Amino acid sequence: MSRATREVDDERRVSLVDLLDRVLAGGVVISGDIKLAIADVDLVQISLRALISSISTLSGPLHALEAPRDD
Repeated sequence: MSRATREVDDERRVSLVDLLDRVLAGGVVISGDIKLAIADVDLVQISLRALISSISTLSGPLHALEAPRDD
């Protein structure tokens, strides 16, 4: 393995904790469809959708959720 290849590999390596932190900070949507068919006749179709994020990312800043005050 050349030196340049090793340097690129070292830069691409991300620990699981860093990856989880990035996913929770920004959120990720996972979707997929599963279809079971025999002779072009659909027997079962399952649609899967999942949103993975932290609560603080979804709710946004606290001051945005508060009702405006009449001062």
